[in-house]
Amino acid sequence: MAEHESDLTPEERENVEQRSAPTAKVVHSAVSRQGRDELDRPISSLFWSGVAAGFAIMASVWGQAALHGQLPNAPWREAVAAFGYTLGFLIVILGRLQLFTEQTMVPILPLAQSPSIARLGRVARLWTAVLVGNLIGAAVISAMAIWGDLQTDELRSAMVDVSAKLLEKDWGETLLTGIPAGFLIASIAWIRSAANENSFWIVLAITYFIGACSFTHVIAGATEAFLLLWTGHVGAGWLFGRFLAPALLGNIIGGTGLFAMLAHAQVKEEI
Repeated sequence: MAEHESDLTPEERENVEQRSAPTAKVVHSAVSRQGRDELDRPISSLFWSGVAAGFAIMASVWGQAALHGQLPNAPWREAVAAFGYTLGFLIVILGRLQLFTEQTMVPILPLAQSPSIARLGRVARLWTAVLVGNLIGAAVISAMAIWGDLQTDELRSAMVDVSAKLLEKDWGETLLTGIPAGFLIASIAWIRSAANENSFWIVLAITYFIGACSFTHVIAGATEAFLLLWTGHVGAGWLFGRFLAPALLGNIIGGTGLFAMLAHAQVKEEI
C-alpha cells in the first residue's frame, strides 16, 4: 500500500478506489469480455443488428445535409455542419447496434489474448455478418431516400451535394483518410469502458472530428456512395472498387492494425 494511503481509514480507502480511474488492465478486460460476448452471439442477431445500423447511420447524412443546406456559404459552414454527422453514430453506438468499424477492435482483443484458428474463424464470421448487414442497410435506406420521398427535395439535393465530396478523393486518399477514422471509432469502445457515464459526449466529440476532418468511414460513407449510385453520379465499379475497398482497408488498418494491437500490447505482460 502506498505510504500516504496507509494513514487512511477503510472508508477513506474505499472512497479513493471509487474516485480512481480504472487501470488499462481493467479496461482491457472489460472490452475483451464485450468482445467474447459478441463472438458468441448468433449470426442472425449480428446480421439484423448490422442491417439496423446501416439504416440508422443515414441519420448522419440527413443531419449533416440539413445543416449544410440551411447555413450560409461561410468559412465556418462545414465546421458547424459536422455536428450533424454525429447523429447516426449516436443512435448506432449508444443503441448498441452492430457497426463494423467498432468490431475492428472489440473482438480482436480476445483473439490477441488467446489466438486460435477457431477464434479467428469466429471473428471472420462476425465481421462478415456485420459488414454485409451494414452495407445492405445502407443500400436500402439510400434507395428509399432517393425514390421514396422520405425528405424534402431541398434536403435530398443537399444530401447529394454532401455525398459528392467523396468524388474529390482518389483511391489512395480514401485509404489513408480511412486509417484515422478506423482508429478513432475503435477508440470509442475503449474510452467508454473507462468512462461509461460520459458515453454521449465521447461519441459526440470523436465522431464530430471524424466528420470535420473529412476522414473516411466505410459505413457512413457507404450511405453517401449509394446515394451517388442511385442518382447516377457513379457506377457500381466506382462504388466497390474506388470507395468501399480502400475505405474498408483503411478502417481495418486503423482499428485493428493500430488501435487494437497497441491497446493489447500495453497490457499483454500483465494479463
